[in-house]
Amino acid sequence: MGTAHAPQIRAWESDLSGGLVSRDTWGVLLTITTTRAPATDLGYLLFKHPGKVQSWPVASGQAHVFYPQASADRCTAALMLEVDPVALVRGKGGPGQKGGAGQKGGAGQKGGPGQKRSDPPGITHYVNDRPYAASSLLAVALKEVFGTALSGRCDARPELAASPIPLEIHVPALRCSASTHRASSSTAGAGSTNGGGADLATSLFAPLGWTVTASPIPLDPPQWGTSRYVDLRLNGTVRLADALNHLYVLLPVLDDAKHYWVTSDEIDKLVRAGAGWLATHPEKALITRRYLAHRRELTVPALARLAEADDLAPEDLDNAVSDEGDSGEEPKPVPLSVLRREAVLHALRECGARSVGDLGCGDGALTRHLIGDKDIDRVVAADVSARALAIAARRLRLERLPEAKRASISLIQSALTYRDERLTSLDAAVLMEVIEHVDDERLPALERAVFGFAAPASVIVTTPNAEHNAVYGMAPGTLRHPDHRWEWTRAQFRRWARRVAATYGYSVRFSGAGAEAPGAGPPTQLAVFTQTEAA
Repeated sequence: MGTAHAPQIRAWESDLSGGLVSRDTWGVLLTITTTRAPATDLGYLLFKHPGKVQSWPVASGQAHVFYPQASADRCTAALMLEVDPVALVRGKGGPGQKGGAGQKGGAGQKGGPGQKRSDPPGITHYVNDRPYAASSLLAVALKEVFGTALSGRCDARPELAASPIPLEIHVPALRCSASTHRASSSTAGAGSTNGGGADLATSLFAPLGWTVTASPIPLDPPQWGTSRYVDLRLNGTVRLADALNHLYVLLPVLDDAKHYWVTSDEIDKLVRAGAGWLATHPEKALITRRYLAHRRELTVPALARLAEADDLAPEDLDNAVSDEGDSGEEPKPVPLSVLRREAVLHALRECGARSVGDLGCGDGALTRHLIGDKDIDRVVAADVSARALAIAARRLRLERLPEAKRASISLIQSALTYRDERLTSLDAAVLMEVIEHVDDERLPALERAVFGFAAPASVIVTTPNAEHNAVYGMAPGTLRHPDHRWEWTRAQFRRWARRVAATYGYSVRFSGAGAEAPGAGPPTQLAVFTQTEAA
C-alpha cells in the first residue's frame, strides 16, 4: 500500500548538563513566523521565551515549544505534538482514568444515550495517522499551550497584541477531507486520492485575508498519485490571536473529524473562537457543520448564536443545514442583533438626531442602516480596530454612493478612551454593545471622552443583561463573548447610568431589546441619555 510522506522533525531536548541536544522524531508540527521587528516580541505574544525549550503533557501525548530561529528580523516559534497512539486508546492510567482516553477529549469514551461518535474509522486503533498529521489533536494542544495568546491578551505588549502583524504559518502535514461526509473505512487508508483537499484549504483560509499555498503530498511510491494530505502555508498580516483562532477552528474542520465526543459545549467553543470572522465567512455553514460533527441538533442553534453575535440576517441561515425533518411551519425567530438595532434606530428617531456617531462601529452593521436613514444627514463611524474599519468600508460599498452622500460619511480610527475632536458636534452618539468590552479601570476615561468632551445631545447605550444569561442555559459567571470584560445586571447598569448622567448633566431613561423573561428581564439593556438644559 502506498503511504504519504510525513515530515521528519528535528526536536531539541535538554541533556543532563543543561545544554541542547537534538534528535530526529516523527510528530505533528506547526510553525509561526513573524518578520515584524523586533521579531522576538513574538515570545511576548505567545508567552513563551525564545531562549527556552518547553514541554507540556497533553491528553494525546507531549507538546513541545521551541524557536528554530529567533533574531530581531525574523522569529519562528514551533509547536510540535508527539502523539501517543496507545494513550489515545488506553489512557495513561487505563480507560476511564483522569487524563486518559476515557475522559472527554480522549478517544476511548463511550457516549450516553443519543450521543454520537465524532471519531473517524480507525482513530481508536493503534495504527492511524494521528501521530503524523495535523488534526483536532493539534487544535486542542494549540489551545492548551497558547491559551493566553488565543484570548488576545498580552500585558507586556498590549498594543502589539491588538495590531495585525506579518505572519507566516506552516503546517507540513494536514489531512484535508474534501468530501461532504467523513470517509468510510474502505477509503480512509493510504492510496485514496482527494484532489479537492488543497482547494478546500484555500476556500477556508483565503477569505480571512491569508495568502494560501496548499501543496498535495505525494504517496510513496509517487506513481500512486497524491494523498489526502497537504503541506499548508499561510501568509498574511493578521492579529496573532485571530490567526490562532483561525487554526483552532479550521484544523479539525479540514480533517472533518474530532478525537473526542462532540456535545453542546462545542457550540460555545465555536462561537468564542469564531467571534468577528465566522459569521461573515462564505463557508460558515460548512465550517459549522463539520466543527459540530454534522449534528443538526447542534448546528442549528450554533448558527442562530452566530447570527445573534455577529449581526447576520435571518435568511443567511436558510442554506446552513438540510431541510430534512423540518415541517417548515414554525416561523424563524428574529435574531437579537436585529431587535437591538431596531431599538437603537427607534431611539434615534425619538431624539430627532440628524448627525450620529456609531462609536465602536465594528464592521459597520449599524452604520449601514444609519446611512440608509433619510432623516440622518451625517454619520461618523469610529472604531479602534483598523481591520474592522477596513471590513466596514468593504461592506458599506461607499464608492457606489452618490458623491454628496459619500461626503457625509466618515470612517475614522479612534480610541473611545481618549478625546477626539472629530466626535464633537454630534446630535447623538451610539455605544451599541461597546462598554462591556472596556476594562473597569478604563471605563471612567470613556465616560469623560464621550459624555464630557464629545458631549452629544443624546447618547444611546446598549449592553447585555447578565440576568438573562440563565435563560440561554449559560452557567453562572459565563460571558456571552470572549472579549467581554464583564456583564451587568439591570441594577448594576442603572446605577452606572444614573451616576454618569448626574456627573455630566444628562437625564436617562431605560428600556430593552428582545423578549423579556419573567424575573430576568430582556436580553439587552438600553439607556437613552439626554442633555439637560442646565448642561
